[in-house]
Amino acid sequence: MNLRQPNANEATQTFNRSKSVSPMSGICTRCIDGCRGNCEIFKSSFRGREVIYPGPFGNITAGADKNYPVDYSHLNIQGYAVGAWGLPEGEEPNPDTAIFPRVNTETEYGWDKKVRMKVPIFTGALGSTEIARKNWEHFAAGAAISGITLVCGENVCGIDPGLVLDSNKKIKSSPEMDRRITTYKKYHEGFGEILVQMNVEDTRLGVAEYVSSKHDLDTIELKWGQGAKCIGGEIKVNSIERAVELKKRGYIVTPDPTDPAIKVAYKEGAIKEFERHSRLGFVTKEGFLEEVDRLRDLGFKRVTLKTGAYSMVEAAMAIKYCSEAKIDLLTIDGAPGGTGMSPWPMMEEWGIPTFYLQSLMYEFAEKLSKKGMRVPDLAMAGGFSSEDGVYKALAMGSPYFKAVCMGRALMIPGFVGKNIGNWIKDGDLPKTVSEFGSRPEEIFVCYEELAQKFGDDMKNLPLGAVGIYTYAQKFRTGLQQLMAGSRRFNISTIGRQDVMSLTEEASKISGIPYVMNAYRETAEAILDE
Repeated sequence: MNLRQPNANEATQTFNRSKSVSPMSGICTRCIDGCRGNCEIFKSSFRGREVIYPGPFGNITAGADKNYPVDYSHLNIQGYAVGAWGLPEGEEPNPDTAIFPRVNTETEYGWDKKVRMKVPIFTGALGSTEIARKNWEHFAAGAAISGITLVCGENVCGIDPGLVLDSNKKIKSSPEMDRRITTYKKYHEGFGEILVQMNVEDTRLGVAEYVSSKHDLDTIELKWGQGAKCIGGEIKVNSIERAVELKKRGYIVTPDPTDPAIKVAYKEGAIKEFERHSRLGFVTKEGFLEEVDRLRDLGFKRVTLKTGAYSMVEAAMAIKYCSEAKIDLLTIDGAPGGTGMSPWPMMEEWGIPTFYLQSLMYEFAEKLSKKGMRVPDLAMAGGFSSEDGVYKALAMGSPYFKAVCMGRALMIPGFVGKNIGNWIKDGDLPKTVSEFGSRPEEIFVCYEELAQKFGDDMKNLPLGAVGIYTYAQKFRTGLQQLMAGSRRFNISTIGRQDVMSLTEEASKISGIPYVMNAYRETAEAILDE
């Protein structure tokens, strides 16, 4: 089975001329001298390093399309005709009490000081990418009114054009970080939270000290990595002056904007953009525990960790160290990656896929639990987009996994809502939208619900936020229906027995019973009565 065809993909804006392509190399079976393009080899011959990245940068998100042997589609959800678990205490389950709208989709995470969310999902890290910056109002307001956590990603202060450093090269002022935090807080209603993520550069700049002292945030997140790449965060800039500025701030910038040859190439128009890279982190147990203690001493009530699709060794390090450090939430991000700014080959070809990685983390959590160690609350990330996938992840990871981190799937409703507003303004609604009306009140099914809540302030609520809220309500309803079918009326009652493997390979990897074996003993006992 060919899992991925290399050398051509819409993400890199490349394609094969021929319909016949070598499966391993992705090269056309008949490669002609004189071909006018446009495979990756062709384009790389004159645009070089640019072809590594999805594009156009700043206007897209890109998700890897490698088709792994086993994923969550290899699980199905169990349904039952009897029972009801998780109804309010003292209630007798019957057809009048056990109705799907009564399913409670709330979840919580945290070692002691818990954070509640209305649905068991939260955003991926929305950091220094241009697409996060220019859509922030939509994302932040949408997450806040939906009652879910918003992750403000790495490098936001470091790339802030208005950044002011003190004499010790620590952050004195970061207007962009201020904007991001205050936007979420403006709409926050008690569910979810905003947490700020830190990498090596953020730590050096004093991001934790800044957001603790100025904004009194409760939570800070350390970052080891993500499912999209195994190197530090990256963005692109198209100005050589901006590239020089970022290099002066301590970032790795490629190609080197101070190199005389690069300056000439930029002037001639051959080089049109520069990449800003973060540094690789180096994790030790002692260093990690010390950093967690330092952050708590700064006043943070909660410390979380985000890690990527690294090897089994790093997975074991993450869960063991987090247990010892009493980390409040460990988010594990599996391959393949989905982001707006990562090397495409890395997104496609590195790391442990989500299904496999969650299976490993569950196995490790069980080992620690049997040793008497408390397992930190866990969240899974890596390609989720709908309530059925989230249900499967929560079931497969029960009781340790409390939520799912969703990247692109929670950004898309923000884009859609924002664009509907622009299309209305320009009188250019596509038929896919105009069939429902021409005004927000007609188009968004949740608009009037929010209008009653916000009153005159509704005119200031970004339509992208309305889009995210509407999507979250759909997600909640769909999850309620799935849970009611499994007779689970509270998130905490979902268990591994509520899913089954459709293939023996999926069962071997996950430990979830094969469909032809699941509940067999109980079924046979009924037949033998």
